[in-house]
Order: sequence, then C-alpha cells, then structure tokens
Amino acid sequence: MENHEQHKHNEMDHSKMKKGGGDHSGHNPGHGKMGHDHHKMMIADFRKRFWVTLVLTIPILFFSPMIQDFFGYEFLLPGNPYVLFAFSTIVYFYGGWPFLKGFVSEVKNGAPGMMTLISMAISVAYFYSSATVFGLEGVDFFWELATLIAIMLVGHWIEMKSVLGASKALQLLVSMMPAEAHRVKGDTIEDISLEDLLKDDVILVKPGEKVPADGIIIEGTSYLNESMLTGESKPVKKDEKDKVIGGSVNGNGSIKVKVEHTGKDSYLNKVITMVEEAQKTKSKMQNLSDRAAKWLTYIALAIGFGTLAVWLILGFPFVYALERMVTVMVIACPHALGLAIPLVVAISTSVSAQNGLLIRNRTAFEESRKISVLLFDKTGTLTKGDFGVTRIESVTEAYSTEEILRLSSALEQSSEHPIAVGIIKRVKEDNITIPKPENFNAITGKGVEANVEGKQVKVVSPGYLRDEKITIPEDAYSDAAETVVFILIDGQLAGYIALADEIRPESAEAIKIFKKNNIKVLMATGDNEQTAKAVSDKLGLDGYYAEVLPHQKVEIVEKLQNKGEFVAMTGDGVNDAPALAKANVGIAVGSGTDVAAETADIILVNSNPQDIANLILFGKATYNKMIQNLIWATGYNVIAIPLAAGVLYSSGFVLGPAVGAVLMSLSTIIVAINAQLLKRKIGKK
Repeated sequence: MENHEQHKHNEMDHSKMKKGGGDHSGHNPGHGKMGHDHHKMMIADFRKRFWVTLVLTIPILFFSPMIQDFFGYEFLLPGNPYVLFAFSTIVYFYGGWPFLKGFVSEVKNGAPGMMTLISMAISVAYFYSSATVFGLEGVDFFWELATLIAIMLVGHWIEMKSVLGASKALQLLVSMMPAEAHRVKGDTIEDISLEDLLKDDVILVKPGEKVPADGIIIEGTSYLNESMLTGESKPVKKDEKDKVIGGSVNGNGSIKVKVEHTGKDSYLNKVITMVEEAQKTKSKMQNLSDRAAKWLTYIALAIGFGTLAVWLILGFPFVYALERMVTVMVIACPHALGLAIPLVVAISTSVSAQNGLLIRNRTAFEESRKISVLLFDKTGTLTKGDFGVTRIESVTEAYSTEEILRLSSALEQSSEHPIAVGIIKRVKEDNITIPKPENFNAITGKGVEANVEGKQVKVVSPGYLRDEKITIPEDAYSDAAETVVFILIDGQLAGYIALADEIRPESAEAIKIFKKNNIKVLMATGDNEQTAKAVSDKLGLDGYYAEVLPHQKVEIVEKLQNKGEFVAMTGDGVNDAPALAKANVGIAVGSGTDVAAETADIILVNSNPQDIANLILFGKATYNKMIQNLIWATGYNVIAIPLAAGVLYSSGFVLGPAVGAVLMSLSTIIVAINAQLLKRKIGKK
C-alpha cells in the first residue's frame, strides 16, 4: 500500500514539475540566485525607463494645447506640434518598449492579456496623435500617451518590487549555506568549497559557524539554532549520533559531523525546491484568476471597439470616439487581476517555509480553511513521543525485572519506535549489556519477536495477548496514561514494562484554537483503550480510536469522509502514508530531514500541534487575501469600464484616459500592498 502511495506521489510530483515548467532535478543554490538577479535587473530597467519617461512627460504636458486651455495659459513654441511629436515618439518607443515586447510574446503564445491591452491603448493614442500632426483633423493625445506610459511603468515597477519581496524569503534560505567547510583528514583539517564535499566526509563545525551539510554528530555536543529552518526559536541540544541540518547555526561547542546529504539532496535544498515548485504550481484559485484575466482582455477589446462604433454612430467626432475607446482599453488592463493571486501565493509559500510549514500542494493549503475534522496520530504530535519507563514488573519467578529488561532490549535496539527508544534509554541508564538477537521479525502492528540466547522472546501489545487468549495481569495498568508492552519468553508471559509519554504543553492551547474554529479533534492511536481515553479526557478531544493498526487509519478517514466531513490527517509520515494520502489534507509532522519522501500535502518541520493551528489560520488568511484581491481587481473594472465608455455622458461625467490610468495603477498597488499584509498574519505566533 505504502509503495503504491509513494508511486502515486512521485507521479504527482513529476506532473507538478511539468506544469510548473522547468525540471528542478539538478537544483542548486545558485538557481534561485539567477532568477533573483534577473528580477533585479528588470526592476532597474523599469526604474530607468520610468524616470526618462517622466522627464519627457513634463515638457509634453507643458506644451500640450489641451493642458494650456485647461489651466488658461498660452506658451507655444514655433513648430510646437513637432516638438510634442518628437518627445512623444521617444516616450512611446523607449517607455512603451516593455509593453510592446510583451504584446508580441502574448500574441505568439495565443494568450492575449495585459500587455495586449496596454499596447493597443498606447499604439492607438500614438499613431492617431502622430496623424493629427501630419494633417489629419483632430486633437492630439500626446499628453495622455505620456502620462499613461509613465503611470504604467511606475505600476509595473512597484508590482515587481512586491514580487521580489516574496522571492527574497527564498533567497534567505539559499544564503543560509556557508561557502566552505572544514574537512577532517586524519590529523589535518583542510578548508574546501561546498561543491567538493562528499557523502561520508567528516567535517569540523566550530562555534558560531553554519553547518555546511546534513549529517550525524560523531564527536562533541553543542546547541544548534535551527530557527530559520524549522521556526523553532529555542536552540536545540545535539549530542553524538544526533542529526544536524545544513544551514543551522552552531552554538557554543565544536562538533565533528559525518556528512549524510550534500548539494541537491540536502534538507535545505529540498525545502527551497519545494517552495519554488509550490510557488509555480497553480491552484484552483490561480487558474480562476488566469481565466478571468483572459476573458477580461476579450471583453475589453469588444467593449473598446464597441465604444468606438457607438460614439461614431451617435454622430460624435472620430477623435472623441477614439478617446473613449483608448480610455476603455487603458482601464481594462487586468493588471491588478494578473497580480491578485500569484503575489499572495509567492508570499504565503515563502513566509510559511520560514515558519516551519512546507507547502507541497497549494490547493490543499488553500482548502485547509474547509477542514471540519482533524485526525491526530497521538505519539509525537499531541504527546512528546518521548517515552520514559515508569515500571518493570515480572510475573514469574524464573525471570528478574532486570532480566526482562535485558532480553527485551535485544529486540528493541535497532527500532526507531518511541517505545523502543524509551526502553533502550533505561537499559543504558542501568548500564546493562544488550544481547544480540537472531531471526528478528516484526509482528505487524502488534510487536516484535526474535531468538535471544536460545530463548524465543516477544515484545508485544495488549492486543496480541487478547488475540492469543493470554490473560492480562490485573495490576498491569496502574496509571491510565501509561502504555504497557508485554514480554513473552518461549510462549509464556514473563512480565511487562510500563512507559509514559508526556502530553505536549502546546497541545491544549492548539485544541482550544481548533474548537474556536469549529473543527472537531479526533485521535487515532495504536495504544490501548485506557491510555487513549486518558489522553483524550485530559485534552478535551471530541473522540478517539484506540488500538488502531496503520491500515485502519485509512478506513477511519474514509468513514469520516463518507459522513461529509472535510478531513485533515496528521501523522509522522511513515506508517501513516496511506491515510495521509487519503485525507483531504495530509499533514506530515516532525519529518525532519526526510522531507521529500512523504505523501503529505503539507509538512510541518516541528511536531508542534500549534503549528497546525497556525497553518489552518494562515490558510484562511491566504484564501481571504485572494478573494479580497479578486474582488478588488474585478470590481474596479466593473465600475470603471462603463464610466470610461461614457455611460454617464448625459449627466456630464466622462472618465479621461489619464485618470483611467491612475485608477488602474492604483488598483494594482492596492492589490500588491494587500498581499504584503499577509506577512503579518503568521508573525503573530
């Protein structure tokens, strides 16, 4: 099942990449930098074009007969129309160049959009005005052409700066890797560049330095600051055999690290790639805005030419009809619409990444606002997942408690399961030597078995005892929140070990937030009924499922979905993969460095349930911003286009092209600022 899900997930990833355009398989930290620099150059180009256009617009305004009439002054140069024509030609070809170039590529791709509308508006204005200079009867539009281009350029410039702000968060991630590493070769230490670092190299990380690659500490202890990667503000203590993430900052101690992942396999790079992919992949909302922009283009062209025709039929002069048409074209540019969603997407994805929320599936993230039921896997999410042995009991005189602990540790030494880790921790504290197991075998969902020193040893859950009709000792459970595992030796019950898992202090707070947002919180755990009930009661959950095997989690998700619930499943990704894939929103928690090998839509770098609350609230905020921007961008057009076409002509109000351009740029700027406000939503942790 899990492999099947994994396969499905890989396919999904592949299609995402294709859709995003551009394969990231050879992703390197420089990649983001290139895009960033290109963006910076484009901003500088728009800035330069804007200033040149502005400088030329001032004399064009000053010498325009229409402006002189309006302000009641007269200042005509000899050859005044030709001076205006010369200045306007420079403005049209130099200032208008980005729009004309965009128009050509839009037409080539068969997708007319903003650039088509702007280009048509400025071209009609320019060529018509030029014709009036050389003999055609009518009034020139040069001042409107110049102001329109200047306003468009400044609108674009601001818009691109907003987009750059969103990609800066990515840049911060990229810049977190140091440029070189200290490689340990025997007794010598050599400084090498990051590209030359290989898997299994040993590197020295001095106090205060950034960790150059993912790896495992083989010598030394230190506190590491992983806040930029995980959102966790407290430095984390790391001892020998602990994993470290490339990009985290070393604290007070020197550590030697054996390299596990370098370059594109590193955790940080996977995060960067994922953020880039998420920013590129389009969600339903984005497809909606793209379609709206395209339709707006067609509608604007139709209304534009319709306006020209109607005013001409009504017997108005051609120049007047043309002015109405140009104004409609200018106003209808779906600039704000084109920016409405992509900007929110870019900002929300990078802000999330900095707060330990990695979004892999944009649609699932936007739909997190619909979640009605949250299904938690208990261990490591609601609880710390840090089991400590509370009691060891023997039920037969043949084996002492120490012997029971010693024999069971042989089976648990290679397991990553929190219960196994708890038992091994106790064995080490008691300085017990762990014996070697033979013929090791996992009993699915029920425990493990192996031969140890000629005995057949099983460490199993209470469910296994019930299946085998073995009586559970009455005093096995003293505290309802304990988890108890039973040790069978040669088929006979020899004793049991009780462990307790602390509830996370953040869990209760997070559950309050869910309830306030009308989300039911359920728990599915492999633990026994008593433990499950104790945790559920303590946290005030809406319900729980006890003694659940991994494959049954999928059934629980299905059952809830059949009742019409919108289900989010949170789990640690390994045994929960099928359920994560089945849920409407799959949230993998605490997945650390194995960030890419999950079937989840969203990955929380920390296992903190409050991050899930943040995620849902941030998902809602993101969706609201998108809706606000869409309403603003389209609503403005709905009102402004008829005014530009001249529907209120009879009452003496007509919207001029320059005012139209100001309004249009204003709507773009409002949308950009509104999207930037999203950054403040998640900062309130």
